[in-house]
Amino acid sequence: MVEENYQLTKEGYERLKKEKDELKKKLMGEIADRIKEARELGDLSENSEYEEAKNEQGRIDSRIKEIEYILEHAEIIEDQSDNSEVRLGKVVKIYDFKLKQENEFMLVTPQEADLKDNKLSSDSAIGSAILGRKIGEKLTIKTAKGTTKKIEIKDIIS
Repeated sequence: MVEENYQLTKEGYERLKKEKDELKKKLMGEIADRIKEARELGDLSENSEYEEAKNEQGRIDSRIKEIEYILEHAEIIEDQSDNSEVRLGKVVKIYDFKLKQENEFMLVTPQEADLKDNKLSSDSAIGSAILGRKIGEKLTIKTAKGTTKKIEIKDIIS
């Protein structure tokens, strides 16, 4: 099996560690209590509370293992003072010609992507298209929805 290497910002690494800790607390506390209470209700073969608690326990345990694997194989993206090209961990300002507006986001790996927090995945159509590009470059990108987007890289910050 080929091991993957996950590039994460320091913030993303810490966020995953916090999520893992919170999930472990939930697994050991709340879910364990729910399973215990459900067992006390009697016949487990027809006990939906027990089944639901066990399923949630499995989902949480699976997510904990996934996070542990990512953290174990993580490489922290070092702060790079060179802003000559778009790289992981950089904040990028682009201009969308169709929407006639500027957008600013940090380019991150899929493990950290969160559009609500302005973190764009490097695997997305826009993310992969701008990776390695320079300020002033204009691009035409075909999005996942099949539309065409024309953008210009206006600035690369931090």
